[in-house]
Amino acid sequence: MGQQPNALTPDQSPQHRFGYTLRELRKVRRLSLRALADQAFMSHSKLQKWENGHRLPKDRAEVELIDSLLRAGGILVDQWERIGPAVSAPGRVSVSAPHVSEASFGLATAVSQQAASGHEGIFVPARLRDGSVVFVALDRRAMLRGGMGLGAAAALGVGTPATAADSLPGLTRPARSAAAYSGTPVEHFQRVRRLLIDNDNLLGPRRAIAATREYIEDIKHLRQDAKGTDRHALMELQTQYAEFASWLYQDLGDFDSAHFWLDRACQWSHTVADEDLTAYVMARKAQLAGEMRDVVDVVDLAEAAQRMARPRSRLAAVARTYESYGHALRGESTDSERAIDDVRNALDRVSGDATPWGVWLNKEYVEVHRAQSLEALGKHAEAAEIFTSAIKSLPEGYHRDRGVYMARAAVAHAGAGAPDEAATVGLQALTVATDTGSGRIVRELARLDQALIPWQRQPEVAEFRAHFDGLLAHES
Repeated sequence: MGQQPNALTPDQSPQHRFGYTLRELRKVRRLSLRALADQAFMSHSKLQKWENGHRLPKDRAEVELIDSLLRAGGILVDQWERIGPAVSAPGRVSVSAPHVSEASFGLATAVSQQAASGHEGIFVPARLRDGSVVFVALDRRAMLRGGMGLGAAAALGVGTPATAADSLPGLTRPARSAAAYSGTPVEHFQRVRRLLIDNDNLLGPRRAIAATREYIEDIKHLRQDAKGTDRHALMELQTQYAEFASWLYQDLGDFDSAHFWLDRACQWSHTVADEDLTAYVMARKAQLAGEMRDVVDVVDLAEAAQRMARPRSRLAAVARTYESYGHALRGESTDSERAIDDVRNALDRVSGDATPWGVWLNKEYVEVHRAQSLEALGKHAEAAEIFTSAIKSLPEGYHRDRGVYMARAAVAHAGAGAPDEAATVGLQALTVATDTGSGRIVRELARLDQALIPWQRQPEVAEFRAHFDGLLAHES
C-alpha cells in the first residue's frame, strides 16, 4: 500500500509551504506523484519527501524542471528562492486583470500566521493561465506593490497590523501564571472561546485563527505547572480549542490544516477520556470529508462516530446527519433520505441531551443539510426552496452562515435553470465572502461561476462572474 500523504500546515514552516503548493499544482494538473517523477526522470521518493514537507530541494535546476512540468509559471521557483539564501525573483503572480473562470475553485481566502517567515508570506487563491485555481504563497509586500484591489485586499487580510511582538523581535511573551486571573484560567479561556465562536460567525475565521492558536499555546504553558483536576480541565479545554482551530481552517478552505487540528483534537480527547468529545471530533471528521466531497471516507467516518456516541444521543444524530450527505454524494438517494428522516424523527428525543456538543442540531439545521443532499442528488429546485427558507429563518448575527446558505441557494438556482436568480443571490453571497474571507462561501461561488457558463452573456450573470473573478489573484 502506498504511503499516505502528509497532512501539511502551510504556515508551520517553509518546507510545508513549498510541499503544500507542489501538491496543489500536481493535483490541478491531474498527475500522480509517480507520473510526475517519471516525467522529470527523478526518484519517486525524492518528490514524495518534497511534497510531504520532509525535505527541501537543493538544486535549482530540479525545481525549475518541476515548475515547468507543472506549468506553474515560476511559482515553485519563487517559493524556493525565498526559502534559500538566493535573492527573490520578482513576483510572478499578478493580482489584477480580470479573467473569466472556467475551472472549479480548489481553496479559498486563507490568512495564516507565517511563523517561519516573519509574517511576510500569505496564502491566496490564484488563477493560472489555463483557468485552474490553486493556493499559492505570495510575498505580502510584493502583493501590495502589485496594486491589489481594496476588496480583495480586505478579503485576504493584507492590511492586518503587526503585533507588538512583530515590531520588537527581541521581546518574548511573559510566562503564563494562573494567579493572573480573577477566576480560574479555565473559566477565563472558556469565556474567550465563546467570544471567538460568536465573532467567527459575524466576522469570519481569518480574524480568529491567530488568536485561537495563541490561546492553545497559552493553555499548554499553564498545563506545565497545573496538577490534578486543574491539569485535566486545561487539557480538555486545549482539545476544544484544537477542534475550533480545525473549524476555522475548514472555513478558510485550508483542508490540510483542518485535518491537522482535528487529528490533534482526536488525540487529545483520548487523553482526557471524554467520550462525547471524541465522538464529536469523529463526526466533525465526517463533516470535513463531506465538504471535500470525499465519497470514500465520509460515510465510514460518520458511521464510526455513531458507534462511538451514546445510543440514541444527540451526537449520534449529528453523525447520522453527515452520513446522509455522504450517501447523497454517492448518488444513494434512498439511503440519504432514510438517514435524514431518522434525524428529523430524533429531534424531540435528543433535545434534552445534556452533552454540550451539537447543541445547534435543530429542525432548521437538519433542513439545510437535507437541501444540501438534494442539491447533490440533482433535485435543484427543491433544494433552492429550502435554502431560501433557511436564509429567512437565520437569527441576527449569523452573517457567515447566511452567506454560505446564499451561495448554496445560488448554485441550486443555477442547477434549476434560473440563471438570473442564481447571479443575484450569488452577488449577495459574494459580499459576505468579502466581509468574512469564508472559503466555504468562495468554494460554492466557484461552483456557481462554472454552472453559469451557459448563460455568461446575460447581463446579470456577466456581472456576477466579473465581480467574482475580481476576488482572485491571477497568473500573469
